[in-house]
Amino acid sequence: MPPASQRSRRGFTLIEIIVALAIIGILAVMAVPSIQARLVREQIVEGAKLADVAKPPIAAAWAASAAMPADNEDAGLPVAEKLVGTYVSAVTVENGAIHLTFGNSANGAIKGRVLTLRPAVVPDTPLVPVAWVCAGGRVPGKMVAQGTDRTDVQDVYLPLNCRQTKE
Repeated sequence: MPPASQRSRRGFTLIEIIVALAIIGILAVMAVPSIQARLVREQIVEGAKLADVAKPPIAAAWAASAAMPADNEDAGLPVAEKLVGTYVSAVTVENGAIHLTFGNSANGAIKGRVLTLRPAVVPDTPLVPVAWVCAGGRVPGKMVAQGTDRTDVQDVYLPLNCRQTKE
């Protein structure tokens, strides 16, 4: 057996382990915001599906009278607080626009915040189907978005088709 001074050491020193853990910690802290943004964005996409309840009556009102329903009652929908989902605490119709208020099990970053879906129509031509514009998204050519955009969700959490467009 070789003397103790000639034996090779195997393993890591405490300093090497601490440095490796520090690097892993720094990488984890850098990844958390992008992971949170993705999770919140998925909640928004899931919550926005609840707007599908309000879209057909709004489109039908436009096709029938070339006018947008003023509120939930005018659209034939229950009161806003009765239209709820896992991430949405209310669905409000206002002059054709659908306002989704996030709550219930929604992430704290969007709880109490609103996402608006606005109907885009060709004025004086109710035969053309209604297109839906999410928040500050692009309005299709020759169409006009109806209602007011009350979206107050931060852009970083919005799906790409809902983000402000530069024209």
